[in-house]
Amino acid sequence: MFNSERETRETAHANRPDLTMAKKGSKNTRQVAKSAATTATATTNAVETKRPGKTSYYKNKEKVLVVSSRGITFRSRHLLLDVLQLLPHSKKDAKLDTKTDRGVINEVADLKGCTSTIFFETRKHQDLYLWTAKTPTGPSIKFHVTNVHTMAELKLSGNHLKGSRPVLSFDANFDAEPHLQLIKEVLGQIFATPPMNHKKKPFFDHVMSFSVVDNRVWIRNYQVSSDRKVTAADDLTLIEVGPRVCLNPVKIFSGSFGGPIIYDNPEYVSPNAIRSAIKKSTQTKYSNKVDSRKRRKDHKSTHKVPRSALADVFKR
Repeated sequence: MFNSERETRETAHANRPDLTMAKKGSKNTRQVAKSAATTATATTNAVETKRPGKTSYYKNKEKVLVVSSRGITFRSRHLLLDVLQLLPHSKKDAKLDTKTDRGVINEVADLKGCTSTIFFETRKHQDLYLWTAKTPTGPSIKFHVTNVHTMAELKLSGNHLKGSRPVLSFDANFDAEPHLQLIKEVLGQIFATPPMNHKKKPFFDHVMSFSVVDNRVWIRNYQVSSDRKVTAADDLTLIEVGPRVCLNPVKIFSGSFGGPIIYDNPEYVSPNAIRSAIKKSTQTKYSNKVDSRKRRKDHKSTHKVPRSALADVFKR
């Protein structure tokens, strides 16, 4: 009985074409309305972009991947942690094996959604190299790191808010040579905090200084402080926070962690060569002593003392 009534209602409903067309029409109407709204939005955006006197807004989505190799020393690890505190738009990953191809770093950066990479590479548990690269296309710069002073040292008494945006100050010497201009651009993109990043603080309270001395890049971080109401630039004081580091550029590659070499520092001397020269200088110490004994023996044989006539007077 119930089945026959259900079949009767379905048959009557199917015989009414106005309801079927209304449903189809409502669905088509929604699709057309949605398409029209999308077209209107695109048209509005196009009109706003082309509107005179209005500039299009560029959203900086810079993210930096910070990784290190295995065998990193305690001082290098503290430097890595300081860099992470200075970069609110950074992401950290596990240690990588330096024996593998460095191209793996590009894949890790792609998985993390990062556009730049800072790679701390340690060799022989004592030599620290810093790679800065724009992934995945390049360029990449290899630095030798020396004169490292971290934030934990007592003589660096400054302090600033974590996540605040820095003021980047570059020396005028960066514009003197092409490779320094490239270094300035790469460092500027890495250390400049994007204004729309969700972890940053909306004000400036520290300055990062980049200077070129003896063809090396010196990086320092200062806190902007004042003990009284600021009415002029002279009322502001700078207190060093850290880290303090010196970067000696070794090579610049056109690709990310590889590719053709576009700059090779002719003044760079590897730490292995320096240690080898020191060992060679200490090795000559014994040979000089042996040569001195031989010269003394030859001198005695050549210049013999004549026998005295009174040599046998006191003999019995």
